[in-house]
Amino acid sequence: MKKNRKFDAFAVINGALMLIFTLVCIYPFYYVLIVSLNDPLDAQRGGLYLWVRSFSFENYKAIFKTSELLNAYQITLFRVIAGSALHLILTAMFAFALTKKHFVFRKFLTWWMLIPMYFSGGIIPTYVVMDMLGLVNNVMVYVLPHLLATFHILILRTFLNELPAALEESAVIDGASDFSLFWRIVMPLSTPVLATVALFIGVFHWNDWFSGFTYMTSEDLWTAQNVLLKIIQTNEASNIASISKMDSGFKATVTAESVKMAMLVITTVPVIVVYPFLQKYFVKGMMLGSVKG
Repeated sequence: MKKNRKFDAFAVINGALMLIFTLVCIYPFYYVLIVSLNDPLDAQRGGLYLWVRSFSFENYKAIFKTSELLNAYQITLFRVIAGSALHLILTAMFAFALTKKHFVFRKFLTWWMLIPMYFSGGIIPTYVVMDMLGLVNNVMVYVLPHLLATFHILILRTFLNELPAALEESAVIDGASDFSLFWRIVMPLSTPVLATVALFIGVFHWNDWFSGFTYMTSEDLWTAQNVLLKIIQTNEASNIASISKMDSGFKATVTAESVKMAMLVITTVPVIVVYPFLQKYFVKGMMLGSVKG
């Protein structure tokens, strides 16, 4: 009985600590959300801690009124969809080739892809290469440099090595080619790990601002993250507020701070919405190689 009491006490204390930790992690985003949904002028009074005091969509109306953000969202969606899809296909192909023991260049390519994990050419040489390839001020600079990632290749290769060899052998006996084997057997069986990699690369593409900051001189080719950075670092939020004030369709004037909060919500919500659909695959993918036998 004493053991059970000690265990229960530990469970209660542990649960309480985890609850506090969870609330500490969630509250900053919750605060940003309630400020963005509150009337801008009312929010300036302060005192917004637990709930919205005066509900309003004025901040979001002011943001989506600007064509700059809509254009940035289109570029961001293109980057996430095209970049993630091509990355998954090419990474899976590369990993599949490395699992074949009869592949002559298997060891060479393994060592070759590990080098960039520890050494890089630096920002300036990379920029020079991108300029020579014609990728500066080109939307494809968001996609092509990120088609392969060594860490993702290693994850996929580990998973593919654990697939039963009998599956491939039976398919080969039935006359399946390597291409058919890859698309009809390997890819369907790799759903958990592919979902994991898709989440990794998708979140990277969505959150990346450095590529636009480095390779784009034209603001028309910026992503949503670059627009958000501009709003936070400059007086762009104040400009949006003045535009809203002049528009007779708006009943309230937005503030620079409230617009920043709304922009943070807009750029964060899509990842939060997508994650629950990939969570079950994500957990399975992260457990790869943890249990043997």
